[in-house]
Amino acid sequence: MIYDNSLVQLMSSLDSGVYFVDPKRRITFWNRAAELLTGYSSERVTGACCSENLLRHISADGVELCLHGCPLAGTIADGKVRQTQVYMHHRDGHRLPITVWAAPLTDESGRTIGAIEMFSDQGDRSVLLQELEKLRHEVLTDSLTGLGNRRFLQVIAETRMEAVEKGSDGFGLFMADIDHFKKVNDVHGHNVGDRVLKMVATTLGSAVRPLDAAARWGGEEFILICPGAAPGSLAEIAERLRMMVEHSWVELDDKDILSVTISVGATRARRGDSLESIVARADACLYEAKNGGRNRCVLDEGSD
Repeated sequence: MIYDNSLVQLMSSLDSGVYFVDPKRRITFWNRAAELLTGYSSERVTGACCSENLLRHISADGVELCLHGCPLAGTIADGKVRQTQVYMHHRDGHRLPITVWAAPLTDESGRTIGAIEMFSDQGDRSVLLQELEKLRHEVLTDSLTGLGNRRFLQVIAETRMEAVEKGSDGFGLFMADIDHFKKVNDVHGHNVGDRVLKMVATTLGSAVRPLDAAARWGGEEFILICPGAAPGSLAEIAERLRMMVEHSWVELDDKDILSVTISVGATRARRGDSLESIVARADACLYEAKNGGRNRCVLDEGSD
């Protein structure tokens, strides 16, 4: 498909990701920003059909939009402009929150000849380090995943628990553990295991708000602290974390993909809690989730 050179030059200069598709949703143009945002080169995607689910956009509810409710398919069908927020699959395996804008491409007669999609990163929301610059020191960061480390989590938890004692709304604490992670290392090696850890860490961090804190607690365990999480929202947050990881994966050298799941235990902070006591409750819930078959969430009974 031939496009006006001025249009291509303009789209190539944008900081937002841009790609064109023909009426069958085959990708015909992929700009440099799209390469940077997704990790996929133009050579890799040009000619591929977006219905093959390359980027695997999913909604906050876990619906794979490339298969059900693709904005581009709707725009090609009715010529209407669409805008939505989705979670995109990056080539490295993690999920990224992006804003998607789709519009029809037409010829001189007004006939739809394809569609254009523009997308931009909603912002790296992986850790509280971005909001609290004073805590960006190396000692508070896990070198492998880029999340906060155990010390970082301790600092955040102490601050939040002091607020609870003064009557704040409290916070939710979520402990997540990668299921069968030892098998990943045994079968695929530690390099792949490290990639899985990075993918899960980035996915978890992207699934929460900027004011929330995500940390690697140790090994394949992660803890997230969500201030103001109401009792009734624990299940929703925990399920979102579980679902986002379930829908993510890493690519292996042979082009196969490796996906993993997590189990999640969740509780809410209470007056009189210490970090040890609240983590112990979440850990007990996590243990129950593991024993219950894995890839599931268990909430502390006293949190609802």
